[in-house]
Amino acid sequence: MAIRRKDSFLWGKAPTKPPPGERGQGEGMKIHKFELLDDIQKLRLEINHVMPEIHSPEPKEQKEEMHLQTLKAFVGLHEFSDLNLVQALRQFLWSFRLPGEAQKIDRMMEAFATRYCNCNPGVFQSTDTCYILSFSIIMLNTSLHNPNVKDKPSLQRFVAMNRGINHGEDLPTELLTKLYASIRNEPFKIPEDDGNDLTLTFFNPDREGWLLKIGGRVKTWKRRWFILTDSCLYYFEFTTDKDPIGIIPLENLCVRKLQDTNKPYCLELYNPKGQKIKACKTENKGRVVQGKHQSYKLSAASAEERDAWIEAIRASITKDPFYDLVSLRKRKVITNTS
Repeated sequence: MAIRRKDSFLWGKAPTKPPPGERGQGEGMKIHKFELLDDIQKLRLEINHVMPEIHSPEPKEQKEEMHLQTLKAFVGLHEFSDLNLVQALRQFLWSFRLPGEAQKIDRMMEAFATRYCNCNPGVFQSTDTCYILSFSIIMLNTSLHNPNVKDKPSLQRFVAMNRGINHGEDLPTELLTKLYASIRNEPFKIPEDDGNDLTLTFFNPDREGWLLKIGGRVKTWKRRWFILTDSCLYYFEFTTDKDPIGIIPLENLCVRKLQDTNKPYCLELYNPKGQKIKACKTENKGRVVQGKHQSYKLSAASAEERDAWIEAIRASITKDPFYDLVSLRKRKVITNTS
């Protein structure tokens, strides 16, 4: 009887008189009980009236506008007046960690360039100039201080890659020389950077997150923290580890979905020529050894996450979003100048 009465109440059919089994209760208790039920019923009706407004998704445009306004407010908290561009970038990049997605990077750097030009009118002829030069500085920082980059750019190359970006004109060589020297003498610092050179490798990763990885000698699945950057896939035992326990260079590799009876949402890294992958890992005693895999099998938590990893890995193999963004902006400057 109690269950049936509870079900009817949940569906909005609260009893209008005391059930027969409760007629022996005190009259005051019954009145109080039904007043309480009536109050709950009214509250339920109010909640049902409000819930559609809560659950109804906001239009995509409205969300986009809110995100942009939040970004604008965040960047507006920075004061860049009387700072050269490297000094402003040091302050800006210290306050957060650049995301890996190209579109998000573009919006962050667009907002930065706008704010810098507003704080320092007359330094550049347009925000596009500031945007392009900012990316050039970030890429210069990576090239000069990332141990994986062997071909270090010279001052002459840095000057050459920034020709014509100031509304069709060249920026003063003196300015570019000063910016180059600042980055060469001191790399950018990010909040997670503890001075370990390898940390610079993981600055601005393309993607990071937990994946399951099947072992080599012992075929068991182990949870590992993966970081995708510089066309390499690094994996760690814990997110706080400074050094990876394995590195998988993605050069000449392919990635695909994989059906596995033991784990769902699998992806596989493999060499299309059937050759061993030139990877390395750290053994228990700390000795670094070359991997012997012809493929790496990984498992994500969902189909969406697996597909996102596959897309990010493919993009990392084929292109660098920084260079793509700068190239697009340079073409825009040339077109506007013409």
